Amino acid sequence: MGAPVHVTEQSFEKEVLKAETPVLVDFWAEWCGPCRMIAPIVEEFARDYEGKMKVAKVDVDDNANIAVRYNIMSIPTLGVFKGGELVERIIGYMPKGELKRRVEAALAAGVS
Repeated sequence: MGAPVHVTEQSFEKEVLKAETPVLVDFWAEWCGPCRMIAPIVEEFARDYEGKMKVAKVDVDDNANIAVRYNIMSIPTLGVFKGGELVERIIGYMPKGELKRRVEAALAAGVS
């Protein structure tokens, strides 16, 4: 595996909310330049965290209801879900080291 799962409104509950492991969700769109810049980092995370965290991608243009539900106002936005709850929201592009620090902090934290 080791690759992001493309999630739709039909599969979001199963793939993200009911996942056995935490899930990093990349909210993105095809036309978004910063989304394309962050995509290789998200793909690396899918490989690096295989077995510890699932990585999913949600195209906000095709899945607007999910974006509205989680109040995604700008992209890219990365969300860390644990136990069906959004526990961390990371907005905008940032270098891999900073993203990794934020993701690992969210993974280590308890569900609020």
